[in-house]
Order: sequence, then structure tokens, then C-alpha cells
Amino acid sequence: MKEKLNVFVLSDGVGETALRVAKAAFAQFPDMDTTYTKYPFVKNNSQLENILNLAKEKQGVILHTIVSTEICNVINEFCQDNHLVYYDILNPIIGTFSQMTHQKPLRKKGLLHELDKNYFDMISAMEFTVTNDDGQNPKGFLEADLVLLGISRTSKTPLSLYLANKNIKVANLPIGPSLAIPDELWAVDPHKIVGLTNDMNVLQKIRRQRMIAYGLDANTTYSEEDEIQKELDYSNKIYEKLNCPVINVADRSIEETAAIIMEQLNFNGYKKS
Repeated sequence: MKEKLNVFVLSDGVGETALRVAKAAFAQFPDMDTTYTKYPFVKNNSQLENILNLAKEKQGVILHTIVSTEICNVINEFCQDNHLVYYDILNPIIGTFSQMTHQKPLRKKGLLHELDKNYFDMISAMEFTVTNDDGQNPKGFLEADLVLLGISRTSKTPLSLYLANKNIKVANLPIGPSLAIPDELWAVDPHKIVGLTNDMNVLQKIRRQRMIAYGLDANTTYSEEDEIQKELDYSNKIYEKLNCPVINVADRSIEETAAIIMEQLNFNGYKKS
């Protein structure tokens, strides 16, 4: 039986940073049965007191990204007095940078998520990507920062949405021997196109699971090896004709594939043309 661990994630903002750090850290301990509870927008001592008492009751671990010195002191003192394990994610870094730059930190919460131009650019990219998902709007290929192509089950949509969160306007198109390719695609700069592919064994497993999830027989034309190979061969010919980069997503996370795309297409600090 796995050892149980309750992780309390506290933030004076949305709490996504703290939660991601917590999950990244505890992912290194797969034999633990870890439960995460996120408490965003922690603003006052009465709210904080309830959370800390619950953590004490469950002998939980506390991770937080709170910048208020007053609230941080309350957390630190409570945890020390009650022998709770806790970790302050942001303030050691803030302190180091303050010493290095000889500047006093603002101690203002939520700066990462302020409604600035960057935020609205991200919302615009998300809206564009949703509108141009799955080849819904071929004219969008000409307006996109990036066009993703791939046969079924090559992670086009989740990858598109992840990249949109990085302020990249993405359009994606499913391709296959029986699917028409819009004329607009051939007018797109090949440097803005990425072809996605996958390994046969991975595709077959995913497609079989997909059929089972729909309550159908796992062994259909959709999941047959010969049919998948035809689709792979067809997509490779299209990629070659377009002369676009190709990425194999097999055994890669969405984050890893996105990082490869952003590096290859210079989307880190990317300037829209």
C-alpha cells in the first residue's frame, strides 16, 4: 500500500505556479499516494488559519508562493510550532535577486497575471486557435503563426492549445488519404508548418483505446496496422512535398513537443512578421 501524503498548495494569486512546482517535485516519488489541494487568493489571516489548521489535522505538507511578508511569517511560525513540513517557493529567490540587484522587491501579488498587452495577446491566440482547430477555417492558415498537420491521434489539438497559451496563433489540419487538403495550405510559408507523426505501435494502441472508450470493437479499420501505415505513408509524402519540419510525438509530452517546435521555429522571443 502506498504511503499517503496531503499537499496543501497556497497562493495569493491563481496558484498555478505553486501547483506545478509541487507536482513536478512529488512526481519523483511515484510510490507516494499524493493528494493536492490548492488554495488560491489567500488574503487574510482568518482564511489562512482555517487552512493551516486543516493541514495540521492531516499532517500535510505546505508549499506556497505568497509574497506578503506578513502572511509568510504566519505560515512559517505555524509550521515550525506544529512540526509541519513547508516550503516557501518564491521568497528565497526574491531575496537572492534583491541582494544581487540591490533593489527592493515590490511585494505585490499577481504581477505575473496582470491584464497587460501580453495577457490579451494570449487570449487572442487562444480564441484564434479554437476557431482554427481541426481545419474548421482554411483561410486561417494564412493568418496563423503556426500550422500543425497530422493524421488522427498525433496530438494536434492539445498541442495547439498549449502553444496558444504561449501567445502563438495556431491552426491545425487533420490529413489522410481520404481527406481533402485545402488550397490555402499550399500558400503558407513552409517554415510556419510542422508535420506531426507517431510510431505505429503507439498509434495502434491509442486508436484501439479510443474505440473501446466509444463502446466499439477495438479492432476496426481505424486501428488496423495496414490502414495506419497508409496514413503514415501519405502524411510523409505531404510533408516532403511541403518541405516542412516533421516531429515524432511518440513518447513525448505535449510540453516537450511544444519546446521542440518553439526552438526550431524560434518562437522564444518570436517576432510576428
